[in-house]
Amino acid sequence: MKYALNICHLYPDLMDTYGDRGNIITLVKRCQWRGIKTTLNHISVGDKLDPEKHDIYFFGGGQDRQQMIVGRDLQKKAKDLKKAIEQSSTLLAICGGYQLLQNYFKTLDGTMIKGIGLFDAHTLGSTTRMIQNLLVEINSELYSDITEIYPSTVNRELLTNLIGFENHSGKTYLDKGLKPLGKVIKGAGNNGEDKTEGAVYKNAFGCYLHGSLLPKNLHFADYLITKALKRRYGSVKLKPLDDSIEWQAHKAAIGKTRSRS
Repeated sequence: MKYALNICHLYPDLMDTYGDRGNIITLVKRCQWRGIKTTLNHISVGDKLDPEKHDIYFFGGGQDRQQMIVGRDLQKKAKDLKKAIEQSSTLLAICGGYQLLQNYFKTLDGTMIKGIGLFDAHTLGSTTRMIQNLLVEINSELYSDITEIYPSTVNRELLTNLIGFENHSGKTYLDKGLKPLGKVIKGAGNNGEDKTEGAVYKNAFGCYLHGSLLPKNLHFADYLITKALKRRYGSVKLKPLDDSIEWQAHKAAIGKTRSRS
């Protein structure tokens, strides 16, 4: 069977800091290498969002000014984006995008940026700049799914980790019942206090892992691709790829992170 995926990049002109676009490149290339056709659409301010159209959404990071602009427009798309997630679309949101999908973001000067409440969480601006490599142990439920999906027996011992780079001063707090993406091994994560990083709701994943996330964490990239394919085709077994170079990058980033005090 020939497979195809529709990918939506949300606000790429305003929310694309710290190499976040690399996540889109990774999704597209890993699909192409397997013969999976991809169609990439950009949706920004003033554009309509069709909840039936896209299989996977990506939402990158941005500064407070950009977040205020995007936040106002996102309210108009909130119903349709939330409907897409309820109908099994997949989403990855990084930093500012992650914050705008929460209930609200209160900046350090007290400005309230309303979110859409996809994630039952909120973010408070702080004077602490959390800027460093971030190493996360994936939550056990997600880890179990990834080990079933990632099509390789090589480097299984590394599938428990995600590695990236965080740069944020907002502190995110998850409300009761919302699962984190994982537990912080090194770095700050959501807030630098409770050892949580990111959030998971259905097939929507938010986190602070820039860097980009997916090129260094191919097991998570393939997980997102598989979840997106499932929406359209049911369970799909991905063709294994030669990921030796990617695993070298993953291990090197982890090694540098662990070696720092």
